[in-house]
Amino acid sequence: MEKQDFGLLKRIDSPSDLRSLTIDDLPRVCEELRQDIVEELSVNPGHLASSLGVVELTVALHYVFDTPNDRIVWDVGHQAYGHKILTGRREQFSTNRKLGGIRPFPSPQESEYDSFACGHASNSISAALGMAVASKIENGELPRKVVAVIGDGAMSGGLAFEGLNNVSSSPNDLLIILNDNNMSIDRSVGGMKQYLLSLNTNKTYNHLRFKAGQWLHGRGMMNDDRRKGLIRLSNAIKSALSHQQNIFEGMNIRYFGPTDGHDVKELVRILREIKDMKGPKLLHIHTQKGHGYAPAEKDVTTWHAPGKFNPDTGERLVDNNPDKPQKYQDVFGHTLLELARQNPRIVGVTPAMPSGCSMNIMMKEMPERTFDVGIAEGHAVTFSGGMAKDGLIPFCNIYSAFAQRAYDNIIHDVALLGLHVVLCFDRAGLVGEDGPTHHGAFDLAALRPVPNLTICSPMDEHELRRLMYTAQLPDQGPFVIRYPRGGGVLKEWRCPLEAVKVGTGRRLLDGSDVAVLSIGPIGNEALKAAKETGAAMYDMRFLKPLDEDILHEVGRRFSRVVTVENGVRDGGLGSAVTEWLSDHGYATRVTRLGLPTDHFVEHGTVAELHHLCGTDAEGIKSKIENP
Repeated sequence: MEKQDFGLLKRIDSPSDLRSLTIDDLPRVCEELRQDIVEELSVNPGHLASSLGVVELTVALHYVFDTPNDRIVWDVGHQAYGHKILTGRREQFSTNRKLGGIRPFPSPQESEYDSFACGHASNSISAALGMAVASKIENGELPRKVVAVIGDGAMSGGLAFEGLNNVSSSPNDLLIILNDNNMSIDRSVGGMKQYLLSLNTNKTYNHLRFKAGQWLHGRGMMNDDRRKGLIRLSNAIKSALSHQQNIFEGMNIRYFGPTDGHDVKELVRILREIKDMKGPKLLHIHTQKGHGYAPAEKDVTTWHAPGKFNPDTGERLVDNNPDKPQKYQDVFGHTLLELARQNPRIVGVTPAMPSGCSMNIMMKEMPERTFDVGIAEGHAVTFSGGMAKDGLIPFCNIYSAFAQRAYDNIIHDVALLGLHVVLCFDRAGLVGEDGPTHHGAFDLAALRPVPNLTICSPMDEHELRRLMYTAQLPDQGPFVIRYPRGGGVLKEWRCPLEAVKVGTGRRLLDGSDVAVLSIGPIGNEALKAAKETGAAMYDMRFLKPLDEDILHEVGRRFSRVVTVENGVRDGGLGSAVTEWLSDHGYATRVTRLGLPTDHFVEHGTVAELHHLCGTDAEGIKSKIENP
């Protein structure tokens, strides 16, 4: 890859510097920005392909709009590295995602150029609409410009449609940019994807309509009611002539596009033309994820977040150590296929993460029994509930942090009816460099009060397989299995599929004075600490129902208990054990270890963050010895 000298980029410390350049300089800025992203991420991994795909859009937006006074609201945030570099964080970008460095996703807590928090999908339209309405109220006839940038994957989320519905009925001048690359992380799915691929609008028509609107408005012949009426009339005529219904214009949102999202000069021209238009509008651009870097263009799923790589050759620097334990997600994927071969009632459901959760393993062999529903976690759960109601056994795999968006669905559409849905929460607990938007911190505390749920977490890969086998047995109700991101602890993860008695734990180590009770893989750190201190060690395995035999034993034998969990300290295992011991008359002193309840854990490596939270072996040992 030919090295750039970054002659223009190094002169840009803020968007005002960018706006001092000529439009003919912008293609060069895009080249340098793309090169900088590739070089930085080759040694400090992050979300590569998404950011490469919107380089031209990022440059055009900051060139045309008066940021930070004007607002740009990014959806998801995977694509925002160019935005960070252009907004005063170029020198800091080498610290991206590192402990104490700049944040992995845009956040107003980091920069005034980051208009809103992102990390989860589909919130940009709603947030941007709120800003647009606030600006109209605060600033009257001269409101700031507000732009929402949303991808075709995020557009499949229910919140995006709720936002669009409100955009169509609230007075606003919002600009929505639909970044259509036919991807989220894996290929986009569903009817919206097919619709966007075929949608088209004539450029000449839009130009003439814009000029006509300006002419009528200038002569006092265009008020809001007349404008909406003319929009409805022109939409009807255009639909009749083109034999195509435009969903956005059907909602009274002006539609422009699709246009080439990699032509920075054309993007600047279009944005300048439409930015002052009254009323809501949507610009539809086509982009290529990974654009400008050949390896990423060829395999966008792998290069979404490729890890370290050689920027010149595109060779990924992957650890191929054969003794390295399998990732929990891969153990899940292989085990699910194994179970599905034995049980024809098992189906798989994932909200846009078939490769991320390894459901693609089953999907490859049994495509008719696996369902990628797009970025729609609430729908994934209710869809699973509907299948369970009529006799299937859905394994619905959702990242723990994203499952927060399905909380009502879990309660109302699964737990209330006691339906046999197996909810598999991947990335539970601390996830590392993706930070607080992605830490799976709250699932144990949030779900423990919900009736009818069985909640468990395996200490290792064998336990994961056994719990998955148990979950699909007859007469089970809603069954929650949570496990962390990354590798396990066993070199050989395969084992016989055997049932575990629901609500039972294990005593792994006997001891005196202090008993350590843990749930999930964090128990491996607890076991190390217990061995070094002579404490007893119990793997509780189930948060709900609790193993009351173990708790009676602990209450009778030990004066002190230390609980350890990879979730928020309040509301989870520690709280459950404390409540149970108190309710049953035991005066045992309980020390609860877990993630802090009153603040969000920052980003860094998983090991660094566990050390910060006191949930590594060293921190647990310290609490055993010094209560």
